[in-house]
Amino acid sequence: MKVTIGIDVGISTTKIVGISEDGAVVSPLRIKATDPVTSLYGAFGKYLNDNNLALSDIEHVMLTGVGAGYINQPIYGLPTDFAEEFVADGLGAKYETDLDRMIVVSMGTGTSLVKCDGDDIQHIGGIGIGGGTLAGLSRVLLNTDDIKQVEMLAMQGDIKNINVLIGDISPNPLPGLPKNATASLFGNAKSNASREDIALGLIYMVLQAIGSSTILSSLGSGIKEFVLIGNLTLLPQCAPIYHSMEKLYKVHFRIPKYSEFCTAIGAALAYDKL
Repeated sequence: MKVTIGIDVGISTTKIVGISEDGAVVSPLRIKATDPVTSLYGAFGKYLNDNNLALSDIEHVMLTGVGAGYINQPIYGLPTDFAEEFVADGLGAKYETDLDRMIVVSMGTGTSLVKCDGDDIQHIGGIGIGGGTLAGLSRVLLNTDDIKQVEMLAMQGDIKNINVLIGDISPNPLPGLPKNATASLFGNAKSNASREDIALGLIYMVLQAIGSSTILSSLGSGIKEFVLIGNLTLLPQCAPIYHSMEKLYKVHFRIPKYSEFCTAIGAALAYDKL
């Protein structure tokens, strides 16, 4: 079986997948290391070992991501090319959802927005809020940047202790805004707020800011389908927060099966576009 490898190279984390000859995703894998080159070669070696693959089984290697710029030679002598990251985002999301028109929301350190309309895939903007924001503010406010710890703290938090809700400022729902809609992020926070409440407030702030930016980016396009990819999709709070925004704005947020690996999948698929 010949496999095309897609690798999304971050600064310290590398994601790798294989696409088989019949178009199936083969064993996505993530590896963390101190630098992108170590991360890439560690991920590649582990991937081959875990899947009992030899170098002769690899059809092609496709690289993408910010760390790919540090790679200046073929991987283990194999045919190696580069996929443009935003195109990889779009190709991966299209593969995962079968949607033809959508905005892909790539939630990494910051967030990029990629509009897909048939074969037209273009980067339309983004915001500097993402996983890096959550980690940085958690470091300052919670004395940890361990996202797993932040996630667990947030599970015990109460958002009413952090955010001002419509119900806090009006006895009745406002036009188009139910009483549980957010009026002000962190507007209710007290100086003695618990770590659990702060953790949940940070997650709400990052995810709602991303969601609102995505919806605003779609105005005038007629697009109502938004595909969420990247590590933040793994937060257990992610789906409920976006489900609330769906009901409020009459849109649809999707989290694909391999949301964490969509860009790597798209990089492998870009081989057919060479």
